[in-house]
Order: sequence, then structure tokens, then C-alpha cells
Amino acid sequence: MKKILRLLKNLGEYKGKIALYFITNLLGIAFGLLSLGMLSPVLQVLFKPTSNVQDRSSLLGKFSGLIQDVVKSDGKLTALAYVCIAVVVFTILKNLFLYISLYILHPIRNSVLSKLRDDLFTKILSLPIGFFTEERKGDLISKMTNDINEIDLYIIGVLEIFIRDPITLIIYIVTMVIMSPQLTLVLFVFLPLAGLIIGRISKSLRKSSNTAQEQLGNMLSVIDETLAGMRIVKAFNAEKNQHLRFTKINNVLFRARNAIAARKEMASPLSETMGVIVVAGVLWYGGRLVFSGTSFTGEWFITYIVLFTQVINPFKNISTAYYNMQKGIASLDRIDDLLHVENTIKEIPNAHRVPSFNSSIEFKDVHFAYGDKKILNGVNLKIEKGKTIAIVGASGAGKSTMVDLIPRFHDVTSGEIIIDGINLKDCKLDDLRRLMGVVSQDPILFNDTIYNNIILGTGGATKERVEEAANIANAHKFIINKPEGYDTIVGDRGTRLSGGERQRITIARAVLKNPPILILDEATSSLDTESERTVQDAINNLMKNRTCIVIAHRLSTVQHADQIIVMDKGRIVETGTHTSLLATGGIYKRLVEMQQMK
Repeated sequence: MKKILRLLKNLGEYKGKIALYFITNLLGIAFGLLSLGMLSPVLQVLFKPTSNVQDRSSLLGKFSGLIQDVVKSDGKLTALAYVCIAVVVFTILKNLFLYISLYILHPIRNSVLSKLRDDLFTKILSLPIGFFTEERKGDLISKMTNDINEIDLYIIGVLEIFIRDPITLIIYIVTMVIMSPQLTLVLFVFLPLAGLIIGRISKSLRKSSNTAQEQLGNMLSVIDETLAGMRIVKAFNAEKNQHLRFTKINNVLFRARNAIAARKEMASPLSETMGVIVVAGVLWYGGRLVFSGTSFTGEWFITYIVLFTQVINPFKNISTAYYNMQKGIASLDRIDDLLHVENTIKEIPNAHRVPSFNSSIEFKDVHFAYGDKKILNGVNLKIEKGKTIAIVGASGAGKSTMVDLIPRFHDVTSGEIIIDGINLKDCKLDDLRRLMGVVSQDPILFNDTIYNNIILGTGGATKERVEEAANIANAHKFIINKPEGYDTIVGDRGTRLSGGERQRITIARAVLKNPPILILDEATSSLDTESERTVQDAINNLMKNRTCIVIAHRLSTVQHADQIIVMDKGRIVETGTHTSLLATGGIYKRLVEMQQMK
């Protein structure tokens, strides 16, 4: 319940509308009660037009007496016409106010869901890179889509029932108590018993729902991986392998959803059966009251039964909603877990502004580990402003991890990284990352226009500046040769462009940002020779007058670096220029010779 209350915490701004929703609901229920209350006068007019009401002290007696007075003064037909007009008017008013209540409720309901989606997406954007290496992308997508839909259907949707139907129950039961306290007492014996039975059966629904949502997340992951790697799947005849993975998850999901359906569909027939049992008890006991000759007459008993039928549906709705809410709570648990993931990359209060890069970046005894796996072990390095630093080494040596620490994609396990004399952890994150541009091995483009991909994160730029950046990146010519020029849609992950075109657009993006610190992570390693030459020219243009940190496997691209850092097993084992390292005859020379042999 606490999680549901947290979900509804954003309703504070809608206090006025919520109050109006309650009022319109009350009016709708009241007019519905009045329209049904006309049944007894109609029966009196039709079957007992000349009878006299002996006791007018009770509410029922006063109402019956009023109708009989109209019969005596204006005739049976006129009295019947008055009652029919009253029924029509009350029914119109009832439905009008119920419509208004729903008209008020739905924007409030959609607001809660919209805010939840926004909170989820904001949380995902705020989490460190390390979180996404451990989580399945399909599971995150499932939480953003299917779990939100489950909450809409089974929590927000049923909250309407928990607000409206209890009010209906209270008003109708109070009226029934006024009509016959003895008969209504029977309800208070049977209804809680029925609710207890239904509640006991619904407990297992939540666990099954959680399993189903987890498997749906796994399924989305398999689908995403298969679609993204379809070329490899077909090249290695792996269709059967992928289909087997999908089938296993699909079968688990099939069984989980069958279990959910079996329990969920039990709610309606069970509540209906319990309702019929209660009706039978009411009929038997009410018949005794009528036969005993009390003021509780036959026409009022029929009216009482009609009112009671209006109680059954709200009771049935509430019991079904309780079942459904268990399913929704399972999704809410999954979303709540994501919303409460600790963000390890935190900005301290009153963090230092770093509007510019003036001196150096320094690693001081830096250690880093993923869980128990050590990646960096005692790294010490100073990167002076304006210098080009190349980082080389075998795969798994810790090159990319070391570079990722500079923009605080991760935080060091121990030691510290200093920029212009300030610990990275004491800097404002936005300022720190604004100083840096990243061009990675895999060019990341979004399914948008070339223009919008270039201006990403800059807050907008003039067409002249974008074209200037594209020229520096050797991209302008191929862009204007496209039928739609800069308005060309690049496709999902840039699939409508070649590898070299994609990379040059990411370089244009970095040029437009104009960062003083540039990080190049294997920016040309996945390109063919012709594309590599074009992209390398663009990179050389980009590197002018900047502090550059270059990760490279192709050592020929870093021969002119001011300093080359050789890493092995998380340590810096050699430093120097290309010439000095070759003269040393260590790991770097061996790497160069291996590439020359290739």
C-alpha cells in the first residue's frame, strides 16, 4: 500500500478536481438511488391505489403517504405520470454526473502515469554506465512499457473502483438499513465472509504476475539481440539456436500467464456465486418479515431487493479489482526497484564550477573494479593541456575503462583523478562533461535527421555552424548529395548510412561541441581502408589545438602522439614517444612488430 501511495503522491496539484470528482460521484449515486426508490410508489399506484398508510412517522411511510395523497387528489394516472417523469429526470441526472466525474478523473489518471514514465526515463538517464552493463536492455524496455501498462490497467484503473464503488456501497447500505435494519444485518454477516474467501484465493496472483513480467523482459532482450545481430545469426546458421532461446522463454511465459488467467478469471464467478448465496439468504429472511405483517410491505421488499442488486455489482467489482491489483502490484514492485537503484555517480552539494580546462588531468594511484574483478591497479598519469596522449595495449588491459573515468562514466574505487587541481568528484557533472567530446568505435546515431544528430546536446546551432562542423569532419559533401540533404533520416542506429558516413557525422557532432578535451576510442578500427583515410583526415582536423586522449589498436595512427601509454593487466607498464618505446624493446615494440607481420 505504501508503494501505491507513493505512486499517487503527484495528485496534490489536483486537489480541487479530486474534490469535484467526489462531489459529482456522490450526486450521481444519489440520483441513481432516487430513480430506483421510485419503484415502490409505482407498485403502490398500480396495485394498491386506494390503500391508506397507517404509519407516516418513518421515512418509508412519509414517502408512501405523499404518493397516496397525489392519487386521491389528482388520480392514479397523474400520480403514475409524476413518478415516471421523476424516474427519467433522476436517471438523466445520475448519468450526467457520472459522466462528468469520469471526464474529471481521466486527465488525473493519465497525469499519474505520465509522471511515472517521466520519472522512470529520468532515472534511467541519471544512472551510471556500469548499471547498463549488468541489466538486460529488454527488461528495462519491458518496465518502461508493459509494466506501466499493467499499472494503468490494474492499479490506476481499479483505483476508480475503490473510490466510486465503496461510496455506492455505503449510500445504498445506509438506505437499506433505514428500510429494514434486521434484513440488512444479514448482509453484514455474509458479505465480509465472502470477501475473506476471495482475498485468500488471490494471494498467489502477485507472484505469478512478477514471473510473467520478468520473462517478458527476457523475451524482449532476445528479440532485440536477434534483430540487431540478424546478419550474424544467418551467417552462422544460428536461426535454430535463437529460436530455441525464444521458445524456452515463451513457454515459461505461457505457463505463467495461464496461472494468472486461472486465478484472475476465478474472481468473477466466485464473487457472483457468493452474491447469489447472499441474495438467497436475503429473500428468505425478507419474506419472513413481509409474512409477519410488519410495516415492511411487499412493494418495499421488492424495492429493497432492487437496491440490493445494485450492491452486488460494486461488491463484485471490488473483489475483482482486488485480484487485478495484485497483478499490478507485481509490476509496481519491478518499477519501484528501478526507481530506487542507487546512483553511484553523485554530485556533491555546492560542487565546483569548471567552465574551462586550463592545466592538466592527473591520475593519482587510481584503482577500479567491477565487483570482485579488478580492472585498474594503481594508475598514475598526468595529461598536460594541449598534448596528445595515446593509450595502447592488448584487449582487456583497461584502456577504455581508464578513459571512461575522466568524464565520470564510472567513479574510481580508490585513488583520485584531478582536473586543474580539483577532484573530479567535487566538480559539477554538467561542466565536466561539457569540456569533453567523445568519438567512439561504434558511431552512435539516433533515428532522426543528420542535422539533429550533429546538434545533439548543443541546445541548437545555426545552419552555418553545422555546415562548418560538417566541412571540418569531411562530411558536408556526402550530406548535400543526399536527396534530402541535412534533413535525411539516418535510420535506426544510422543503418541508412555507410560506416564511414556514420563516423564522420559523429566527428561533426564533436566539432560542433568544440570541446577542449577530446577522447577518441578506436574511432577508425571498424572502417575499410578508403573510409579510414577519409575519417582519419577528419579526426586530424578535429584534434587541432585540443588535448587529445586516443585509444588505438592500429599503432600506425598514434606514432606522432606526444606520449604513448602502454597498458597491461590494468597497469601502466611503459610510457614514452614512439621512437623511445621502440628503442626500449618492450611490450610496445612487440605490439608494433606483431602488427607489421600482419
